Amino acid sequence: MASAIKNTLALVFSIIVVHLFYVGYVWPDSAAVIESARAAGQSAPRNFSVILKDWEQEICIIMMLWGTFLILDKCFAILKNRYLFNVDLLEGATENGDDLATMLETLEKLPDRIRTTPLVRTLSASLRRFLITNDVQNTSETIDANVESLAVKQEAENSMVRYLIWAIPAIGFIGTVRGIGQALSQADQALAGDIAGMTESLGVAFNSTFVALLISIVLMFLLHQLQRLQDSMVTDTQEYCESFLLNRISTLGRS
Repeated sequence: MASAIKNTLALVFSIIVVHLFYVGYVWPDSAAVIESARAAGQSAPRNFSVILKDWEQEICIIMMLWGTFLILDKCFAILKNRYLFNVDLLEGATENGDDLATMLETLEKLPDRIRTTPLVRTLSASLRRFLITNDVQNTSETIDANVESLAVKQEAENSMVRYLIWAIPAIGFIGTVRGIGQALSQADQALAGDIAGMTESLGVAFNSTFVALLISIVLMFLLHQLQRLQDSMVTDTQEYCESFLLNRISTLGRS
């Protein structure tokens, strides 16, 4: 629930910031440039404000900021807890089953921000399964199941970012269709020698596509970096549980 509220606030913040940027700079500057070009009998130049002036580009930039926040928030959450992989959370649990039960109680008493991390949740579930079944193979299967569940959960949590990466080029294509439609409606003026309106409409078509594709490339790069971190965390979680838990309980079973 807290994550949903945070993401919603980030979306609202992105809308406000981008719209203020458009109201304060993009629209006034682009209007002045276009008016100056018309007065000189020239086509509007492709400067920064003219390229961004249409509502399709505004929506794409809002989505870019929100998508960037969603990606970076997940990246920071992963990096913030990376230190746990360098800590032996089961230190001292080498003597007997009573030590393992004590370690499980210790894990369950950790602060929420640590106890709810994927590593600690997987470790706790696997340790609890061993204490119930006293079977190493069963515990190994529990680790595999938790790691697989973690990978599926992370993939599902990335669905909104994937939707944004798909939706941004689609919105750019809407601008393309709108611009081409406007240009075709001004074909008579172009045949009469006035091509300014047609070139401006074609600018709407090409600018929206250009901005949308550029933004989607940036977001896709960031998403791949997030997936790299997530895959690394899944692998490290499994290796940690095998190294710090399975090795211990295997030795315990042979003693």
